[in-house]
Amino acid sequence: MIGQKVIGNNRIGTWLARPLASFHLVVTIATLLTVLGLVMVLSASSVESYAGGDSAYALFSQQLMYAVLGAVLFYLALRVPIRVLRKLAFPAFAVTMVALVLVLIPGIGVVSGGARRWFMLGPLSVQPSEVAKVTLALWGAHVLASRIPQRTNLKMILFPVVPAALIVCMLVVLQPNLSTTIALGIILVALLWFGGLPTKLFITISVSGVVAAVALALTAGYRSDRMKAFFSPGEDPQGIGYQSRQAMYSLADGGWFGRGLGQSRAKWSYLPNSHNDFIFAIIGEELGFVGCIAVIGLFALFVYTGMRIASRSADPFLRLLVATATTWIVGQALINIGYVVRILPVTGLQLPLVSAGGSSLAITLLMFGIIASAARHEPEAIAALHAGEDGRFSRMLRLPMPEAYAPGRAQVARARAERRTPVRYPARGELDGRKRTASTRVREPAGTRATAKASPKAATTRSAAARASAPRSATRATPRRART
Repeated sequence: MIGQKVIGNNRIGTWLARPLASFHLVVTIATLLTVLGLVMVLSASSVESYAGGDSAYALFSQQLMYAVLGAVLFYLALRVPIRVLRKLAFPAFAVTMVALVLVLIPGIGVVSGGARRWFMLGPLSVQPSEVAKVTLALWGAHVLASRIPQRTNLKMILFPVVPAALIVCMLVVLQPNLSTTIALGIILVALLWFGGLPTKLFITISVSGVVAAVALALTAGYRSDRMKAFFSPGEDPQGIGYQSRQAMYSLADGGWFGRGLGQSRAKWSYLPNSHNDFIFAIIGEELGFVGCIAVIGLFALFVYTGMRIASRSADPFLRLLVATATTWIVGQALINIGYVVRILPVTGLQLPLVSAGGSSLAITLLMFGIIASAARHEPEAIAALHAGEDGRFSRMLRLPMPEAYAPGRAQVARARAERRTPVRYPARGELDGRKRTASTRVREPAGTRATAKASPKAATTRSAAARASAPRSATRATPRRART
């Protein structure tokens, strides 16, 4: 038995040591969660769709359409070079902010459930607040990664990321949409933490964010009802506490192995939003405790994979982006599961890739595609791909070869300045017999003044030869790593 365990561990370790293991893990996790979500949405929504006069497959067909769109976005994210992704970060973030303003205008934004959150583009509904999650993570990681080599004070970390994120949160609150505001807050906190914010200030900002979220939860009627239902679940069991109680009954009815796929009783108009916010309760009822543990295990595996990619990436931008995206997706999943099992107040955050919701599904798959692209940009993965070890999956998708990370020109120049004293040679016009000023003699190495005055061309040739003979390691920038 012990020998079998050792062999099994060796096989897992050998597979994880492969250069493209992270890439395959991301693709596998995204596929399993998406397929599980489609199956459970079909099971949980069929009765409600049929009772509403539509086909039993109405909501499932819509979810499947967004899954196909998300798969296309996943593939496009794999093909876009990282340098292009960074160039598009700010324009995409600016367009998202404009869209968040436009969606609040009557006649442009569509109202549903008392909130104005959507644009209708033909058969598709687009929720700009979901797009804001990705664009904020992209732009914030780009800004902070660009400032890692020169960051010396808090202003470099906080501005302009924090003010811009607060503006986005304010626009989302006006919709109103507290759940997405919480997700945006998670993204901002993750950016600041992995970007190197001091611990004391990070704790202060985090506590302030929690206080602000509680204050917002107590301002609106439906949000305050959720807080009352959490702290006093038995006060109104048929009113504000009804949904949470039915979710607990559904989980208890599932037992260890569940009632069987499609055999839920709560979906027969007993549990509101069973296909959306409370789909984890339907998973527990139909697939039991084992099914719930499998879902939690997939998200736990995603935590390991995301942080593994972040720690192995040489590019500071990818380190910040992947760590932030992993924190956002897993944090949203934990909040959803937490309020289903009644250890957190109900917030309305969806279970990523599993709950019904077209915009959320497509945008989350886009983020998974970006993370998968980052996995292909690990140094070992780049070496393996350029050596022809791309595998059958990559060849089938015809993915481009990833580019190795190279510091920018500004970072190279800054590193050179730190390693040696800069030399300023006098201009040609200053050596034509005129009197040399004090400024022309600054930082001239000893022994070069007479040579330069006699033959400026010879001095220039000698300087070029000295630079050519310098070791290559002296001209290569080594940016300081961000905390991951």
